[in-house]
Amino acid sequence: MSERDWVRKRRLVPSLGLRLVLFGFVLVRGLITTDPGSVALWGALLAIASIPATIAAPHPVLGRIGRLAEVVVVVFGVMAGHGVGWLLPYLIAPIGGAAIFGGLPDDTRGSGDHDRLLNRYPGLLEAAVLTLVAAIAFGAGISAVSGEQAQRHAVQCAGAIGFGAIAATVGHWLRNLLHAEVPTGARPYAEAAALLTQLRAVARQLPGGTLDPGGIATDIVQRLRGVASADRAAVLVASGNRLAVLAQSAEDRADWETSLPANAVMADAWADQQPHTDSSSFTRSRTSRVAALVVPLVAERRTIGLALLERDDPDQFTPDVVDDVLVGLGSAAVRLETALLFDEVRSLATTEERQRLAREIHDGIAQELAMLGYGIDHALAQLPDGADDTAEQLQELRDEVTRLVTELRLSLFELRSEVDRAGGLTTAIADYARTIGASAGLRVHLSLDEGGARLPAATEAELLRIAQEAMTNARKHARAENLWVTCEIDPPFARIEVTDDGKGLGADGGDGRYGLTIMSERAERIRGSLEIRPRHPHGTTVAVLLAASARPGSVSSEAARE
Repeated sequence: MSERDWVRKRRLVPSLGLRLVLFGFVLVRGLITTDPGSVALWGALLAIASIPATIAAPHPVLGRIGRLAEVVVVVFGVMAGHGVGWLLPYLIAPIGGAAIFGGLPDDTRGSGDHDRLLNRYPGLLEAAVLTLVAAIAFGAGISAVSGEQAQRHAVQCAGAIGFGAIAATVGHWLRNLLHAEVPTGARPYAEAAALLTQLRAVARQLPGGTLDPGGIATDIVQRLRGVASADRAAVLVASGNRLAVLAQSAEDRADWETSLPANAVMADAWADQQPHTDSSSFTRSRTSRVAALVVPLVAERRTIGLALLERDDPDQFTPDVVDDVLVGLGSAAVRLETALLFDEVRSLATTEERQRLAREIHDGIAQELAMLGYGIDHALAQLPDGADDTAEQLQELRDEVTRLVTELRLSLFELRSEVDRAGGLTTAIADYARTIGASAGLRVHLSLDEGGARLPAATEAELLRIAQEAMTNARKHARAENLWVTCEIDPPFARIEVTDDGKGLGADGGDGRYGLTIMSERAERIRGSLEIRPRHPHGTTVAVLLAASARPGSVSSEAARE
């Protein structure tokens, strides 16, 4: 049940109870003060009129028509003749019901200045209208009669206004009280479920790859270079306390500045959400004067990234070119934000699932294997002298249990390993390589090159998993003695190589082949390329390359070793 339905059900209970109490009250009052025939007639008419307002109170049409019908029956009944004033207190039911159920639904009211009054006092407008209808009707009755009857109608008119004010106040109080009693602990989950359901439906309707941030950023770069003549272009998005180069286009290496405090133009564009031009380069390796343009990518008043353009020409980008760039971007910012949010949700879900698996393995099979090892140790200690064959078999079993425990510990370490936003991708890869080397007796050779710029968090996570799988394969299947790990990060370019001097590709069993498939899928997900090649004279090299066009002429470490 949605939160909106839950609130409406809670409101129906006091509304229905109030109607029953008032209906019984006025019937008893009528039987005491007037003849039973008149009570039966007007009671039946009131019962019929109250059906829509009772069974469809929240409905924006039926509920309002029913409440208006109740007011009309009460007014005509009271004005029909002397002695029918017993119906007057029933006005509390329709006017109070209007205060409880009237107005716009709670989840559709606007947030602008013109909606604030209705948002704060929902339903009071309808209650006031019903009160005004009753008062006008009684006022018209006063003008049509004179003497004692006019005085009686005046009293009834004042009573209608008084009952209406009381009913509206009580109804508004009940509405706020019942809405406040919504289980707020469940509300975020209900809202999240609704949003995720919508996201799933939208994701199924979109063509493949359209929720890939890298692909959308690449499309933005190509579109910008097609609109404006530029030698270099890039799209940067927020990543922690820095910017991450999501995509770029340049003939030579472009070492983009990724710190907002270090570049006032980018910081101003991010803050005021307006395009800025400058004559200084956004790439740290260039000191000559250039024409530079930074355009904020804004979605729903939120800056989600920057589009940068540079050309080796001191002439500034003209206002016409800036306008063309803004038109060319179109809805790119919204598309990019959607892809980034989808990527973040998927990353959070993946991380949580890995942590859950790690907990289950640690608390389940890992503990049982440890107890099994202790049991074997106890059996070995209790063996009588001369049972050498049995002792040897138990020792072999104990060694196998030890091996399995070691494998589980490494699996737990891999599941729980994440890229620290302070340490970076190279630190995470190096820590895992050292752990692998210590557990398997491998000599680990590290070559790490990572500057201040960072890749997007989701990309770093995938690269870490690829490196972990490559090192795990080398430890489990290659029977190697040395492990070379090269990590070079220069966003958006990245290259990671894992090389061993083991038995080579032919030594991999089924698990190893499955691991290669997983690495290939991960590389494809981040628009990278995976290369698996033999190493001379023996061994295997697994290399993943990201945005190779951003670093032309780079030489692999494997080729350098050969």
